[in-house]
Order: sequence, then C-alpha cells, then structure tokens
Amino acid sequence: MALIPVTILTGFLGAGKTTLLKRVLTEAHGQKIAVIENEFGEENIDNDILVNDREEQIIQMSNGCICCTIREDLRATLADLAAKKRKGELDFERVVIETTGVADPGPVAQTFFMDDEIAEAYLLDAIVTLVDAKHAAEQLNHRVEAQRQVGFADQIFISKADLVDAESLDALQHRLKHMNPRAPQRVVHFGEVPIKDVFDLRGFNLNAKLDIDPDFLKEEDAHDHDHDHHHGHDHEHGEHCDHPSHQHGHSDGHAHHHHVDDDVKSFVFRTDRELDPAKLEDFLGAIVNIYGPRMLRYKGVLWMKGTERKVIFQGVHQLMGSDLGPAWAEGEARVSKMVFIGIDLPQDILLQGLEQCLV
Repeated sequence: MALIPVTILTGFLGAGKTTLLKRVLTEAHGQKIAVIENEFGEENIDNDILVNDREEQIIQMSNGCICCTIREDLRATLADLAAKKRKGELDFERVVIETTGVADPGPVAQTFFMDDEIAEAYLLDAIVTLVDAKHAAEQLNHRVEAQRQVGFADQIFISKADLVDAESLDALQHRLKHMNPRAPQRVVHFGEVPIKDVFDLRGFNLNAKLDIDPDFLKEEDAHDHDHDHHHGHDHEHGEHCDHPSHQHGHSDGHAHHHHVDDDVKSFVFRTDRELDPAKLEDFLGAIVNIYGPRMLRYKGVLWMKGTERKVIFQGVHQLMGSDLGPAWAEGEARVSKMVFIGIDLPQDILLQGLEQCLV
C-alpha cells in the first residue's frame, strides 16, 4: 500500500486554522482526507460542524472526509486509522493533524520517524504554520511556542494581513524570514488557502533543493571572497541588510531591531571547501546530543570528500537523516550550504565546529 501523506497544521490561535479545517471537511474538493484534531484547542471545530457523539471518535463528513478527535495518544490514533484503511473500513487518501494553538509541533513530527509501524504506513509531507498578521508581533514576543511553530514550518501562511498596514506586514515578514529562511511565506485572506497549496509540499523530502531565498543570503555574499565565513553569518541585527525597510536612513528603527530578541533564530553556514565526512558526522552527532531539544529544523546540501554526489541531510530535534543526492554537474560550483533553525543555539560554537570539519 502506498504511504499516506500527512500534513501537520499548526499556528496561532485565531490565525484561521479552523477556517482552513472547515473547508477541508466540508468543501467539495474531491479528496478524501482524515483530519485528526487535538481536543484541547480553545476553538473547537465540533461545535459548529460535527455531530457531538462522545462515544464515536471517527465521524464521516458529507464530502467523504473523516474527522477524528484525539483524546489519547496520537500514535494509537494513527495506527488505528491505518488498520481501518487496510481492512477497507475507512477510505481516505491523506491525513491532516491539527496541533493546538500552543503546541510545539516537534514531537508530532518525530512520531513519523521514530515509530516503525507509523513510518511504514505514513509519509510526513510538511508542517504548515498559519500566522495572524494582526497579533503576530505580540504573540512572537511573548510565546516561545509561537516562535517554535514558525521555526518548524515548511510553509507559512500569513492571514489577516488586510487588518494591518503595509509597513507592519513588511516588518513581520522580515522577522519571520530571519527566524525561518527556508519556509516560503504567502499572504492569504484569513484561513482561506487553496487546498492544493497546503498538500504535497514535500517539506520533509530529502531533495537537493535547499530553499533559502537568495536575497536572505545576500548579506553574506559580500564577505565570501576573503574565505572568512564568520562575520557573514551574524544576521540577527541585519547591519548590512538591503531589505527595503532598512534603506531610508533607518528612520523606522522598529522594523530594524526588534527581531534581535527572538529566541528562535536561524543562521546559515556555507563554504566552498570540502567537508570531511567522519569529522562532520562526529561533530553533528555531538551537537544534536547536546542541543537537540533546542534544534527545531536543520537542513543542508553538502560537498563531501569521497563522493561525486551531493549529500543531503536534515533533521528535527535529535533525529537526523542523510541521503546521497544527484551528482555535482559538470562545471557546477561545489559549495556546502546548511541552515540551522533553533532556540538560542550557540552560533559561534556551531560555526567554529563546522570550520573544523573542512578538509
């Protein structure tokens, strides 16, 4: 049986997750989707569209979708759904898991890698995070969970942008980009996202494309020619950042400095020298052991000594995987690029350690 793709939907309270889920559960999109929701959300879907029968945990919707609420363990629910699908008792093509507004999606994502039974039935496709433009700044300032949700995202949808001015939206997008440079951002109307933009994003596929916006990396490019990569990485303050909100004499200092305080930050390591596989494995192993709980997502495309193919690696918390990618093309510049997204990670230790892994 083909693996069942899973989307983890996370986001701030009020950002439009419920709107999005209602559409999944009621709209005629022609897909059979099982939605699993954590019961302890403050905004509960069932009041509006579900028949509240406390005994039955799985409810069939009119458009062929299924909704089940978890009151127990996610793993058990997933195993149960897969078993019912195998026996032909339930028919669904994919799963959407809604995490509550205050949850860290990390442990949910880890379920798909740690548990063999789950890994044999499901494929984690992506973590999608909805951000409420109107309340985001305050939520990001006060809630580390909100920051974690941004750090974990493979795709960010910004809702309620029509309720804020262009400058605030721009500042928010810039801030999110610093926290998570690898997730594309899209502004949407409340939670109204086309279904096709939520599914099959392949955020967890180990593929050779490392989606970091080239403009985000511009700040380092100026320094690359002197082979000292250290000062190129310190982007928290955006001193040499050519973002539009920084060009008019820094009069709008709020857009400029407020993301210095975010606990969740990202940084990028790049080098045009070969990496030593044994040293890198030892170093990354040690880092993940120590800092794993604070490492949200990390990903890289690497030039390793001893292979003519790109090495692709990524991880969530303590779990790390790597794979051989396509061969380096004739004449292609061989560079390694890694992005780390985490909570108060010691950037200097990581960058120095990675330098030591160069051949």
